[in-house]
Amino acid sequence: MKRYAVVLSILLMSVGCAKRPDAITPVSMPSDVYTLMGCSKLSDELTREQQNLDTLSRAQNDAATGDALGVFLVGLPLASATGGDKEGLIAVSKGKVQALESAKLRKGC
Repeated sequence: MKRYAVVLSILLMSVGCAKRPDAITPVSMPSDVYTLMGCSKLSDELTREQQNLDTLSRAQNDAATGDALGVFLVGLPLASATGGDKEGLIAVSKGKVQALESAKLRKGC
């Protein structure tokens, strides 16, 4: 039993703390995917993705704060260990926002 507790502790400690949203690098997304869309559709899609990014960023900030408190109080990044880290989703969303903005610029919207 003690052995399992030690293994679990090591696994939990190996989970990194959640990054703040502004420290997350966007995933490169091809803007060619959006070239067939018209300007109004691009604007609508960009607005939707920016709202999604805002929602994910709030959740990520909460996870980062939770991790900081967890590490301070318990010694473990609890929010990240329980699935609160949204780093991958934020990276993809940031990449989509950049691709949509690029497509709008190329179309002259």
